[in-house]
Amino acid sequence: MGFFTTTITSNAMQNHLLSLYSTKFPSSNPLPTFKITFSYSSTPTRRRFHKPHHSLKRLTFRIVQLTRRRQLEQIFEEVESAKRRYGKLNTIVMNAVMEACVHCGDTESALKVFDEMCKSESCGVDGVSYGTLLKGLGVARRIDEAFQILESVEMGTAVGSPKLSAPMIFGLLNALISAGDIRRAKGLLARYGYLLHESCNPSILVYNLLMKGYISAGCPQDALPVHDEILELGLTPDRLTYNTLISACVKAGKLDAAMQFFDEMKDKAQNFSRDKLYPDVVTYTTLLQGFGGAKDLLSVLKIVYEMKMHRNLVIDRTAFTAMVDALLNCGSMNGAVCVFGEIIKRAGVNPKLRPKPHLYLSLMRAFASQGDYNMVKNLHKRLWPDSSGAISLALQEEADHLLMEAALNDGQVNVALENLTNVVLKWKRIPWTSRGGMVAMRIEALLGFTNSIFSPYLLPQVSPSEPIESIMMPLKAAKPLLGTLHLKKVVMRFFWDQVVPIVDDWGCCVGLLHREDCTELNAPLMTMMRSPPPCVTTTTSIGHVVDLILEKMYRMVVVVKYSNLNSSTNSSGSKTVGVFTAEQLFKLVVPVQRPLEQERTLGRRWCENFDT
Repeated sequence: MGFFTTTITSNAMQNHLLSLYSTKFPSSNPLPTFKITFSYSSTPTRRRFHKPHHSLKRLTFRIVQLTRRRQLEQIFEEVESAKRRYGKLNTIVMNAVMEACVHCGDTESALKVFDEMCKSESCGVDGVSYGTLLKGLGVARRIDEAFQILESVEMGTAVGSPKLSAPMIFGLLNALISAGDIRRAKGLLARYGYLLHESCNPSILVYNLLMKGYISAGCPQDALPVHDEILELGLTPDRLTYNTLISACVKAGKLDAAMQFFDEMKDKAQNFSRDKLYPDVVTYTTLLQGFGGAKDLLSVLKIVYEMKMHRNLVIDRTAFTAMVDALLNCGSMNGAVCVFGEIIKRAGVNPKLRPKPHLYLSLMRAFASQGDYNMVKNLHKRLWPDSSGAISLALQEEADHLLMEAALNDGQVNVALENLTNVVLKWKRIPWTSRGGMVAMRIEALLGFTNSIFSPYLLPQVSPSEPIESIMMPLKAAKPLLGTLHLKKVVMRFFWDQVVPIVDDWGCCVGLLHREDCTELNAPLMTMMRSPPPCVTTTTSIGHVVDLILEKMYRMVVVVKYSNLNSSTNSSGSKTVGVFTAEQLFKLVVPVQRPLEQERTLGRRWCENFDT
């Protein structure tokens, strides 16, 4: 892009400007001689292009943003578009892509990107590339491959000839420790620990990571002796060291030791004027979790008071949530409500303090247990407009269950029944093992058998304790199909039957083929069947088989009979003798007779679930 300048010195232009100047300022001095310089571009402005390196910077920033959102597919699309536009991308951009793969847990994609970078016509790799790859392999528990790469770097045979450095080791070390693999972490330190001593003071970071590893491995008590080892080496513990030690004490149930480290932390910060050693919000939050779990209300209140009196402590949403949880665990409902009110008040000024849905659910659980229906109802109402973050379906379902529980504990049976009806209509199910399921069973007990809203069925023809062998369908009557047959030869069979047993050459049932799985006409049946099939023995009770069909939504259960294990007729020791289907079950059940005015149309019966 070329530029040139033009100087205007014509008498006409100077005389015209002089006349304007004299008209406006008649008594001023004469206008001095001057030159006007203009700059022109040989290329039109609309054709100017941004320099590639500026665009790649924006691309790198964009990749970082998408990485935080875990949008890996979008990253690959934009990288391919950039390759078509700019050609070869630089190592910084490709390292960001590798980091995105590792962050999203896609180690295979990270390896593919690394291999592409290693090609002669590509951008090449550097120490950051190797460090990112090692971290990804560590997270994926592919430790042997990671050590092979380290050995190649150490021997100088790795692509790009990188040098061993502390960042390479730290990524893998942190991954091992986060996974709780202390043995291999210590092995890594024993072999490459000398690299970590090359910087100014990395050793304290290594010991912090080791303590973190002991906690992750479920052995927090083993992290405490590390403190003595730190002092013996003459190292200076930092804030992270004390926070890790306090966390280890809390998880080990040694709250007295946690307070000793807490006091030591404050004393050293004050005596040696080390502001960075003062307890931070993480320190206080960890202590709140410990004393809240121990139901030590006095200690919880003391910590909350100290947090609020601390001038330089910024209490964030996590800390406020820990306060409420600790007070709820200690049974201080009024204190929890006061702190919750403070959160709502501050959130009006600072939106970052808006509580997460978890906090609403914690309060609703506590008030539902006490039967405070009005409070639970208000929290349920404000959950959507006042909380921050996504509200999962599981949280929404639990909130509805808690509203039902609060009404029942408050003695409002009709309101609880209405909420139960809404729950079943909205969610189409209610797990019996959940907290809401237990409430539903209590309501069922209060209503009685004839007033049940779940349309109960009876089995008057059989006894649940009888063996399934007495009512099963013989395997021959079920007309099983050979697994080597192609679907096109028996396709009309699935027009009549939803599920068909598949047998091998010896007549043993090896799987079940469902109608919706029949997708390839020219494929053998065994390639589309679901294997292994759900099996029960001939002595299994009818009640247990019925529970399996209703809970697991099985359309067919295979019945096997164990034979003599020493027999040579069947190497597996079992023989398929029959099947029991959901269709058979629904022919046996009889609905409970109820008065017409008590009939409730709530949801659909079990048989309709099998038809879909």
